[in-house]
Amino acid sequence: MLEKMPRVLGEALSGLKAGLDGTTYHAGFSTVPKGIRVASDAFSDRGALPSRFTADGEGLSPPLAWDGLPPGTASVALIVEDAGSPTPRPLVHLLAWNLDPAARLIEGAATGDRPSGPIVGKNSFLKSGWLPPDPPTGHGDHEYLFQVYALSQRLDLEAGSGREALVEAMEGKVLAKGGLIGTYARA
Repeated sequence: MLEKMPRVLGEALSGLKAGLDGTTYHAGFSTVPKGIRVASDAFSDRGALPSRFTADGEGLSPPLAWDGLPPGTASVALIVEDAGSPTPRPLVHLLAWNLDPAARLIEGAATGDRPSGPIVGKNSFLKSGWLPPDPPTGHGDHEYLFQVYALSQRLDLEAGSGREALVEAMEGKVLAKGGLIGTYARA
């Protein structure tokens, strides 16, 4: 959708970015201890997301793994936000919860239409599942923060819920967090 935005407009908006400070990781759960290691076989921390995970490719959700969860972890929640979006708050690209602490997400697992996949919520485009990165041409690098949270219990939250409902359900249950940043830009 944004690939059709004129380059001159993307360049004009290049100074307008939501910022990492506005992500749930920094704004919503700033006092939660870090310690979870988050990794992907597809990209390194602060490395470029391969195009197959974006709107310029197949739009698959990337594989993701985590370790270093604290004792007492009953489930895992995942939030992916675009800190580079030209919006007041970072765009939500994925919400998932009640993930098995010992599991990992395989490539393409967070589509929102797989009965055996994770429980997913609505992204910023109000669709369930992975919202492939689609930054404006000429806007510069976007930082996609993959946030993993260790929770003391499973969440009683309906599939298709949004960011605010997920964050509210997580309050008081987050034991630790970890993050991984993938970048993407359209030249």
